[in-house]
Amino acid sequence: MGIKVYRATSPGRRDATSANFDEVTRSTPEKSLLKKRSAKAGRNNHGRITVRRRGGGHKRRLRTVDFRREKLGVPAKVAHIEYDPGRTARIALLHYADGEKRYILAPVGLTQGSTVISYGLDVEAPDVAPGNHMPITKIPLGSLIHNIEMRPGKGGQLVRSAGTAARLMAKEGRYAQVRLPSGEQRMILAVCSATIGQVGNTQHENRKEGKAGVGRWKGRRPKVRGVAMNPIDHPHGGGEGRTSGGRNPVTPWGVPTRGHKTRNNKRTDKFIVRSRNKRR
Repeated sequence: MGIKVYRATSPGRRDATSANFDEVTRSTPEKSLLKKRSAKAGRNNHGRITVRRRGGGHKRRLRTVDFRREKLGVPAKVAHIEYDPGRTARIALLHYADGEKRYILAPVGLTQGSTVISYGLDVEAPDVAPGNHMPITKIPLGSLIHNIEMRPGKGGQLVRSAGTAARLMAKEGRYAQVRLPSGEQRMILAVCSATIGQVGNTQHENRKEGKAGVGRWKGRRPKVRGVAMNPIDHPHGGGEGRTSGGRNPVTPWGVPTRGHKTRNNKRTDKFIVRSRNKRR
């Protein structure tokens, strides 16, 4: 995957870059794996806005991606590498030997025509190749992995965005230590499964959108600074002339926005060997 640089034919094109889609082999998705995506504009199931500044955007359809990879021992051939508008990574369309079709995340090194397979705990020496899925206890130390389960059989939840990868650091009894892309080192049950390799589309972070309209295509609406509001609308509002807020930055409801701890899950603190903040 590479980065495409545009000529400055307009202010919106100046300094704008995008992906060149060299690794994508077809532009039409598999119809049997598409689902309707209803626009919610940041609202929850009660209709209340829980995520502000969302709405509009281009119409998209969801691709059903297989994060569980439970078809054990059935080889699959990569038919196509496709673009998914709902995620940063590319997806690979698999044609299984029994005729079934599924999407998976496309790791680095997986190309059209490659063969992948999922292994269970009963396999002694699985093939550790990009795209193969297996329990962590079967993966060699030091390997790069992604799509990591947190509960056996639930499906991959960690390390799924473009260019990310975790590293298997150690195995101790029932647990394995994995270093996540954030720097956090965490214990995960060794019977949980993961996929070998680094998630593809590694140059995604180097893109430059170039204009605000690209954000609107994604459903991101404009943001008004708190210091530009009235005191009744925001704690930063008001003041004679321009001000910088006059207090520590907070949300409209007074919750601190910088350095404020938001994690509140003491039940799983024991699994974190090293915090991503590197303070313990």
